[in-house]
Amino acid sequence: MIMGTGLPTRILMTTDTVGGVWTYTMDLARALGQEGVEVALASLGGPATVEQRHEARTIPTLELYESNYRLPWMDHPWEDVEQTRSWLLDLAARVRPDAVHLNEPVYGSLAWPVPSLVVAHSCVLSWWQSVWSRPAPDEWGRYRREMTEGLQAADTVAAPSAWMLQNLQRFYGVGSGRVIPNGREPGEFTPGIKAPLVFAAGRLWDPAKNLFALESVAEELSWPIYVAGEPRHPGRENAVSASHVHLLGQLPGGAVAAWLRQASIYAFPAKYEPFGLSVLEAALAGCALVLGDVPTLRELWDGAAVFVSPDEPQTLRLALEGLIEDPDLRQALAMRGRERALAFTPRRMAVAYLEVYRDLLSGRPSNAKESVCVS
Repeated sequence: MIMGTGLPTRILMTTDTVGGVWTYTMDLARALGQEGVEVALASLGGPATVEQRHEARTIPTLELYESNYRLPWMDHPWEDVEQTRSWLLDLAARVRPDAVHLNEPVYGSLAWPVPSLVVAHSCVLSWWQSVWSRPAPDEWGRYRREMTEGLQAADTVAAPSAWMLQNLQRFYGVGSGRVIPNGREPGEFTPGIKAPLVFAAGRLWDPAKNLFALESVAEELSWPIYVAGEPRHPGRENAVSASHVHLLGQLPGGAVAAWLRQASIYAFPAKYEPFGLSVLEAALAGCALVLGDVPTLRELWDGAAVFVSPDEPQTLRLALEGLIEDPDLRQALAMRGRERALAFTPRRMAVAYLEVYRDLLSGRPSNAKESVCVS
């Protein structure tokens, strides 16, 4: 711990290699390093890619510890979860952190030797309710129990949006917590010369992202639609295919940024989104936003985007057509979106987490506070 400040010198943090949590942890670790905090980063969900390893090496205050353990939402995960518990406790004994920052809530129930923060970036129960409009089936009963135990055992709980925190209270009985929005570095997503095209990014196999709705409207638009993202669910064989949108596959971060710089419109007709890093990146890059009308995206982007019903493709088509035909509206939305996005920086995110760490190390009951929204 940094003497006289109440701040940690080293944090043990978890991440995963298959979603936006990786991006979040890279941004946070880099910003924490600039404040003098080292991060021992334990990765789950599968081996890191070559690009991910390279990115981790560019942060001098970060040490990456890799594993191949399944995440709790993956198929048949629980044997891996038990092995992960032992691995994480052994890792904590080796790196001797001042606190742990868990981006996978089930591990909040471990007997950590130091204070613990759990951050819930999403969850299966809220995903299921949002996507299918009904509770998750009984097969997710163990997941519910493990999540409840982890969240309730943690010293502090946080979420990237007020809506996500409300869902932790609804499904897992979390009493209170912090709302700390994610951040992205503005300099990595500067607007460029805009081209007549629509761009989208996200997991194509995930019905929550609802990107396949673009396939049903693409043929009727005068502009092409390009979609970047992993077409195959982890651990499964079949991949998504399309006839009317241009599938780009999984792209490295630099390539996505290049597409965003030239895209005039960013389309994200999501049914479920606890934050939406790709939307933040698109806004920073000066894209006009067309978003699914879901609570979190309203919470973050109301007044700076066009919202469409995720279940009505015709509203998506009309929204895209309207922006294609109205360059003044496109420009106005792009300017509003970028202005909003500039508030969501990694440093602002890190400062909010440093406040949580300080409370943890001082012994103050951080979860007894009212939620704090940094936006």
